[in-house]
Amino acid sequence: MINPLLLIQGDSALQAAAETVAPAAPERITLWNMALNGGWIMLVLALLLILAVYIFIERYLTLNGALKGEADTQFMNTIRQYVHEGNVDAARDLSKQTDSPLGRMIAKGFSRLGRPLPDIQAAIENEGKLEVANLEKRVSLVATVASLGPMLGFLGTVTGMITAFQDMAHAGNNIDIQLLATGIYQAMVTTVGGLIVGIIAYFLYNLLVTRINKVVFDLEVRANEFMDLLHEPA
Repeated sequence: MINPLLLIQGDSALQAAAETVAPAAPERITLWNMALNGGWIMLVLALLLILAVYIFIERYLTLNGALKGEADTQFMNTIRQYVHEGNVDAARDLSKQTDSPLGRMIAKGFSRLGRPLPDIQAAIENEGKLEVANLEKRVSLVATVASLGPMLGFLGTVTGMITAFQDMAHAGNNIDIQLLATGIYQAMVTTVGGLIVGIIAYFLYNLLVTRINKVVFDLEVRANEFMDLLHEPA
């Protein structure tokens, strides 16, 4: 007859052996862990992302200031009222005092009064181009980050793979699969980081371009209103 105590001890021994052999749970992969394992390339990507976000916030606030909407409509209504009343000096002074792209464009138009209308229109268009160029300042850097991020990530992958294979070569016959896996993991992390930076920067760039296009459209509409005002019979 088999002793039950021996069975219990045997089961306990098997359970203990299973617990000893069971592999440890893999470490949870997070963006922070990947950033720490990516090397110096990840630091460069982080700096590029900070630069893109900073430019986006600064330009977005500037563009919001240029898009005054109702304020611009009220400004043009006041200009139209002064012109209809024959009070051109008051309209000119109002345009000079209005610190906005539209105000500077209209002020440039008033400064050319007395010349042929095509000259006035050309002066307004040139001033508008200068204002748009000022609004687009540093926006190209965001596009540069969007294209540079993935390329830097790929560079980090290539250099990481080279390092991994170099470690394997130095290991000789003692090649460990964990050594190879660690090197490849660190190399691939930079690709993920580069893609993340590129996607975010590309999205921010498109938002800025859309905002700039809206400002340009509004300025063109207001400039046409001003030229129509000058074409009206006295």
